[in-house]
Amino acid sequence: MDLGAAGLSEQPFPSHGRPLAIVSYASKVAALEMLRETCAHRNGLSLLQGPSLSGKSTLIRTFVESLPESCSAAVIDGQGLNTTRLLKSILQQFGYQLDLSSANELLGLVRIFALQQATSNEAPILIIENVHDLNPSALRTLSELAELRVRGVSALKMVLVSNRSLQSIMAAQAMAPIAKRVVHDFHLRPMNREETKHFLHSKLRAAGNDYPAFVFPDEVCRDMWRASAGWPGIVDRIALLALAKTTTLPVAVTAIEHPALPTGTWADHQQADLEPDEIIPPDPPRLIVTNNGSVINDLTMEKPRALVGRSEHNDIAINSRFVSRHHALLVRHGLATFLMDLNSTNGTFVNSIRVSNHVLMHDDIITIGHHRIKFHDPCATSSREIDVADFADTAIMKTLDDMRNLLAQENTALLPAMTEDLPTIQT
Repeated sequence: MDLGAAGLSEQPFPSHGRPLAIVSYASKVAALEMLRETCAHRNGLSLLQGPSLSGKSTLIRTFVESLPESCSAAVIDGQGLNTTRLLKSILQQFGYQLDLSSANELLGLVRIFALQQATSNEAPILIIENVHDLNPSALRTLSELAELRVRGVSALKMVLVSNRSLQSIMAAQAMAPIAKRVVHDFHLRPMNREETKHFLHSKLRAAGNDYPAFVFPDEVCRDMWRASAGWPGIVDRIALLALAKTTTLPVAVTAIEHPALPTGTWADHQQADLEPDEIIPPDPPRLIVTNNGSVINDLTMEKPRALVGRSEHNDIAINSRFVSRHHALLVRHGLATFLMDLNSTNGTFVNSIRVSNHVLMHDDIITIGHHRIKFHDPCATSSREIDVADFADTAIMKTLDDMRNLLAQENTALLPAMTEDLPTIQT
């Protein structure tokens, strides 16, 4: 199909080069957090594993581009490299153009660079892709570099990347200097069904289509998820082929290819026959309550609803005269969490904007009185994917009835009147 006929100004799923859109999903968010923690750790060295087409290269590019200019980073493809070629690649990535051919001279220069950087600025970070394909001598050289220290702190941070588990390599005696420094052994996981739909629709929007659900309806997104097992690179390829094969919109399920799928790099494959959503159920949202910068509660939203207010009958009770008895309600529906203000006296704010209802996104900050609630949910569904009216009708109305019954013992209405005897915040 011609891209213009699908309302696209460019290819949303390019097979080469930089992705048109960088889309977040739970495992990617967790991996980026792991990489940041590796950089911040005094002896940071982590393993990043995931099968081919699991999104490792895009993840690494996103991470490196987020680093401050003061942080030196080198990304090396280790496939087939021996010691000399590895060291030359490292130096070239750090900006050196040298004709040295001796492995000892090259190693000495890498040592000097790392030590100088760690002493005067911050330790550089070395990312080795396809580390499993390094020559054994190159692996031993990495172990030597891993032992470099300045004032008790490692002089070179490392991330070792592979499309297979690195457990057997780390168990080798020669790798002991690396193995003892590992702070994270991270295995990428695939996207679940909702994340896959969000991934597809986000890329279509980035390419100019305003109605992605018409191009890839729910049943097509679901079949692409099953065909790809949720691995981002495979989703891209299946979507690219589907657009190329189709002649009319919407894309039909019959246009979806079903390629052979990789397995994960984690050790336990006992659940390999289950659906991806069953293998990796998304974690429930975290609600982190703070006051004046101090955390006073950190809880997980295990139930489908959470009531916030001053009364002890609330799921999140905040003892403050600036908080109404029943101030706000959070409702969980699928991967979405809906926040509704319950006619509170002083209002409910999300990211400093007053709201009556709002579909929460990852890292949104809810302000209630002088308290803040950070909403932490990397799986949070985009508000653009939700019909708010339908969501309110199907989920919130039932929840409100349940809450009225639950709070009947308190002999108070769920929706407090505007005349409730509470002070109003002066602005």
